[in-house]
Amino acid sequence: MAEAAGAAVAPAKLGLYSYWRSSCSHRVRIALNLKGLEYEYKAVNLLKGEHSDPEFMKVNPMKFVPALVDGDAVIGDSYAIALYLEDKYPEHPLLPQDLKMKALNLQIASIVCSGIQPLHNLTVLRFIEKKVGTGESIPWTQQQIDRGFAAAENLVKGCAGKYATGDEVRLADVFLAPQIYAAVTRFQINMLNYPTLARLHEEYMKHPAFQAALPDRQPDAPSST
Repeated sequence: MAEAAGAAVAPAKLGLYSYWRSSCSHRVRIALNLKGLEYEYKAVNLLKGEHSDPEFMKVNPMKFVPALVDGDAVIGDSYAIALYLEDKYPEHPLLPQDLKMKALNLQIASIVCSGIQPLHNLTVLRFIEKKVGTGESIPWTQQQIDRGFAAAENLVKGCAGKYATGDEVRLADVFLAPQIYAAVTRFQINMLNYPTLARLHEEYMKHPAFQAALPDRQPDAPSST
């Protein structure tokens, strides 16, 4: 689980540059938690532009979170981070041995990280608000999420068990959970259209590794008081 930077604890082996509300960071936090890996949480405030600071650009020249530091290895993409963790820390595997199910997990993860989330990240939404008009980013986002969720629902409805591709938490769940959470809490997506995904969301919200990764439980989340 995460330790806030500056806390009086022994240095963590791993360091995660993260923003509390970033769904890309969210999915990496889930993966780290599932694998039982301790890490130091290094907050990067996107709203204040800290991702454009020269020091952070040395970590990730793309100026995106998350970025994972593991010794001399620095990985600045959530999909690459997930695969790196799977290879280096194989305990609690996120990918099944069955090649067909492995491919399905990779496909679902790719739908989220290349077909949904990048189309409504903060940079895109700000551009739409500026160039198209105030309030126009929400219908755009809803369209992208609905398109991706329709595909994901069709892929998992025939093979889902307790989780997306069976009764074990896998990579597909790591990527679906933050996207569904954002859809429900931020973008007013009607989950009645996606009954399998809606049921999975309920399971994710019960799982300790998913609970600990929730945005409002991160050290840099705004105080509710």
